Amino acid sequence: MGWKVRAIRGAITVSENTIDAIRDAVIELLDDLERHNAIDPDDIVSVTFSVTRDLDAVFPAAIARHRPHWQNVPLLDVQQMYVPGSLERCIRCLIHINVPDPFVKIHHSYLRQARELRPDLVGVRLGE
Repeated sequence: MGWKVRAIRGAITVSENTIDAIRDAVIELLDDLERHNAIDPDDIVSVTFSVTRDLDAVFPAAIARHRPHWQNVPLLDVQQMYVPGSLERCIRCLIHINVPDPFVKIHHSYLRQARELRPDLVGVRLGE
C-alpha cells in the first residue's frame, strides 16, 4: 500500500490566559504527540489549533512555528465553538499527516483536565 493521510488529535488545558501558560501547554502537548507518534514535520499536511473563547493571549500556531523544522508547516488557529458548561481554557490540536503505513499506530494525547474530553483515548494507542 502507498502513503495515506491520517489525523492525530490532542487537547490540553491551560491554568491561566497568559502567554507563558499557553506556551507551556502548547509545548507540552506537541512534545507528547511527537514522543508517541512518528511525526516528521516534512510529512505534516496541516495543523489546526482551536482554543476556547477565554484564551486570547497568544496564538498557539505562533508557538508551534518555533519548533525545530516546523517553519514550513501550515498552521491555523480558530476559536472553538462555545457550549455552555463545556471545558474552559482548553487548546485542541488536529494534525493531518502523511504516513507510509496506513495501519500505523496513532496516539492521541489528552492532557491535564482535557482527559475528561476523551477518557476512552487516554493512554490508548489506536491500531494495537
